[in-house]
Amino acid sequence: MIRLENILTPGRSLVNAPGGSKKRVLEQIANLIARDLSDLDAQDIFESLIAREKLGSTGFGNGIAIPHCRLEGCSAPISAVLHLEAAVDFDAIDGAPVDLLFVLLVPQAATDAHLELLRQIAGMLESQQVRERLRQAANGEELYRLIVEIQNGQ
Repeated sequence: MIRLENILTPGRSLVNAPGGSKKRVLEQIANLIARDLSDLDAQDIFESLIAREKLGSTGFGNGIAIPHCRLEGCSAPISAVLHLEAAVDFDAIDGAPVDLLFVLLVPQAATDAHLELLRQIAGMLESQQVRERLRQAANGEELYRLIVEIQNGQ
């Protein structure tokens, strides 16, 4: 089973990321991942995330969104986590603005892995206590460490 901690890095865990708008945040995510993984193109990532959002918002309530997409040229699942300095409107199902984003990019064919990772992320974020812990992280390194701890049941 793929675990979130194996596809996330401290460098792709951001705290106090600038918000602005849903589109701006998705652009930022695309640039962050493309900077970290030079074989992926920021524009391709951005367009894939936007295309997925057009199918229905990935904002699922309690200030959380899980932008995700299948990506041509992506060889293994990749994740990033952002805690925004100011929440943005993400068309979430509860109407609440989003400040915590878990991003998931998967290869075109990775259906089971994709669904399993989405389940893991959603399950972890059901707990208000977990959401609060993540929102209190002082920096990206701490945010990453907290996710690893939470995944390990601590």
